[in-house]
Order: sequence, then structure tokens, then C-alpha cells
Amino acid sequence: MTDAIPDGNAASNDKIVVHHLNSSRSQRVLWLLEELELPYEIKQYKRNADFSAPGEIKDIHPIGKVPIITVGDVSIAESGAIVGYLIAKYGGEKAKPTENGYIDDLYFSHYAEGTLMPLLINKFIFTMIPQRTPFFIRPIAKLLLWPISRILIPRLKENIDFIEAHLTKSQTGWFANGDHPTSADYMMLFPAEGIQSDNPQPGSQIEAFLKRVHERPAYKRAIEKGGEFSIPS
Repeated sequence: MTDAIPDGNAASNDKIVVHHLNSSRSQRVLWLLEELELPYEIKQYKRNADFSAPGEIKDIHPIGKVPIITVGDVSIAESGAIVGYLIAKYGGEKAKPTENGYIDDLYFSHYAEGTLMPLLINKFIFTMIPQRTPFFIRPIAKLLLWPISRILIPRLKENIDFIEAHLTKSQTGWFANGDHPTSADYMMLFPAEGIQSDNPQPGSQIEAFLKRVHERPAYKRAIEKGGEFSIPS
């Protein structure tokens, strides 16, 4: 990538195209674009029956995962990189954390995918394998549920408690404790949805965070344009 990133509020005539997969991390990108009031185009993809992404996405990026955005001649994959790029180039004051919130914004922007999502994905995979194995070997496959009960569930509880404690200290309900969402909130949206999908009672602060996001006009516009959003449990 050779595109230099100027300060926020930069004007650009380059068209932003979001390669969007239903019920995926790309929903957070649509929400951010709506909050920044940027014009963009959506190229829709639909998941396969097994919830995998269609192979045609590899024509855009060899890893074949979304979200991907193209801005002029620049293509960017990975939602964390996309969120960081869009905020740096177009965000200005709209997504900027306060000086006191800078460290929390930086931390939770990386924590979302670096620590939290691997736990949620591993739990999903270990739960799914026994359900999708042939009947005669299913008892053996169910042995894979042991890591869930002994390792993943306790670690997830630790992380949920950690998130709850952090949000309890936030006077505004946003992760960087500002008066508007920042990178941390965009990045934490998807794992927070995953926690709620997997837990009947995810925690009052996580529920309040999701309610706060869902009630924002920009998020509602993103859902309207991006289509139905749900995470399998």
C-alpha cells in the first residue's frame, strides 16, 4: 500500500467500496462509514450453507476473508486495519478519543481481535465439530467438548468480567469514555455481539453497550444497507 494518510477530515474523490459479507465483521465498517457520513458503495456477498465465505472473495484478496475495502487503487483487508485507515484519513474529531481515553482506545482496538475473538471462535469451532461429524464417531468427537468446559469457558468468563468492569467505570458507556464512539467501540462491536449470542445473560454493561450502538441512527442505516445481521451460537 502506497497511499499516504493525511490528517483527519481529508477530502478525497476516491470511491470507497466495501466488500461486505452478511453477518460478518464488515458490519462494523459500515457503521463507521455511516458515522463518518462518507459516501460508499457496497458489494454484497452471501455466506455458503456451512457459514463459510464464497470463494469469489479470493479474487479481491488471496486470503478470501472480509471485510475488504477499496479506495481508488488501494485495497485493504482486516477490519482493524480498515477501521484505523478510515479514521486516520477521514475521521477528524468524529472518532478521536480524548487524551485521557487514548490508551483505552488503543488497547481495546487490538484486544477485540487479538484476545477476545480467538476465544469466541475456538468455542464455536469446538462446539460445531461434534455436531457435524458422522454419527458413529460422534461420541469420540464429543471429547473435544472437554477444552470448552475446562479451558475456554473459564477464560471467556474472565474476559467478560474484565469488559464489564471496564465499562462500569466509563461515564459515557463508550470504551474510551468519550462522548462519541471511537475505534475501540467499532472493533468491540462484533465480539460483543458474539458474547450476547452465546450467553443468555452476557452482562449488563455489554448489553447496555450493544443497546447504545443499536439505537444510533448511523448503525440503523448500516443495518438497512448491509442487510440482516446475526451471529450463530
